[in-house]
Amino acid sequence: MSIATTSDGRSVWDNLVGQRHIISMLQTAATGSTDGLGRRFGKGMTQSWLFTGPPGSGRSNAAIAFAAALQCPNGGCGHCHECHTVLAGSHADVNLVRTEKLTLGVDEIRDLVRQAALSPAGSRWQILIIEDADRLTEQANNALLKAVEEPGARTVWMLCAPTVEDVLPTIRSRCRLVTLTTPTTPDVSAFLQRTLGVDEARGTYAARASQGHIGRAKALARDDDTRRRREQVVAYPTRLTTLADALRAAGELAAVSKEEADAVTADLDAKEKSDLDVGYGVVDRGRRPREYGPALAALEKDQKRRATRRHRDVIDRGLMDLVSIYRDAITLAAGAPVALVNEEHRREIEQLVERSTPELNLQRIGAIFEAREQLLEFNVQPQLVLEAMMVALLPPGGDQ
Repeated sequence: MSIATTSDGRSVWDNLVGQRHIISMLQTAATGSTDGLGRRFGKGMTQSWLFTGPPGSGRSNAAIAFAAALQCPNGGCGHCHECHTVLAGSHADVNLVRTEKLTLGVDEIRDLVRQAALSPAGSRWQILIIEDADRLTEQANNALLKAVEEPGARTVWMLCAPTVEDVLPTIRSRCRLVTLTTPTTPDVSAFLQRTLGVDEARGTYAARASQGHIGRAKALARDDDTRRRREQVVAYPTRLTTLADALRAAGELAAVSKEEADAVTADLDAKEKSDLDVGYGVVDRGRRPREYGPALAALEKDQKRRATRRHRDVIDRGLMDLVSIYRDAITLAAGAPVALVNEEHRREIEQLVERSTPELNLQRIGAIFEAREQLLEFNVQPQLVLEAMMVALLPPGGDQ
């Protein structure tokens, strides 16, 4: 499975957008380290790291690039076998753990801890990257703590999470913190033009609309359906006038989010089912071994969890698109000398400013963040969350 690629082969750091200070720090640590039992750490090298930053800032890409630099004899040249295999996800001594489920359980972490105790196959480091450290269960955190606190002589742990508060205090206190920032619009636009070959106008639009989320920016730059779905969402604020409008918008947002989530997961679900059938000989022998039923049930359970998470993640992106409209309205009303996220919708935003106040739009942003919390933290049914939120976004007297 490919987990990162260099754009032009110059170095492993090329796809870290707008993170120059982080790159400098990690380069120093990588060049200061030494393979295996030769030790000579120095220059900021430690064996437990915590990468934090807002969604889309490139936390896992930074960890992967750092892993490549640690395995590379030249500190991350981007050309050698070590760099290529780390970036391609096939290096024997670099293990990336990511989950499509709502949580990352203790069994997966115990397997990782057992691997961490082994000596690396090569001459340098055994590196273990946990992409979703904020999704660790309590048992998983407890299983991880000892390993992070006392890593093996040639083991490096890298944890990724949105904020330090998302990680158990006893774990984060034992890690060196790497804090990524949201990339600027010019940095993201230049990256899209360089890596995807899009023109400046499309690159700038995608950079602004994504609000610095690199994955989202890529999708907006190259996929017409993604742009269409976003345009539908950002049109809601000026169209919400009645209770019927609010309920209709909630249904549409739920449906369009599910459509996008299903499009992402359908092919993966089918491949996993096919691989399971082949593994148990169902395809070749035309019969189902006794063990096949439980394995299929477990797979379907995991796929359902993944679909739930994906659906909620897509809804969450839509909610942040809504926030950007109300943020732009406050910006215009205040006369702030900053760029609009939705510059191409300036006329509609001006209409929103005329019909509202900054205080009302701040309340609306608060209602959206409350919906996000109910959706992501309290697992409330999405349709109910969206209906309540859309009603809260109605203009005063517009709930009839």
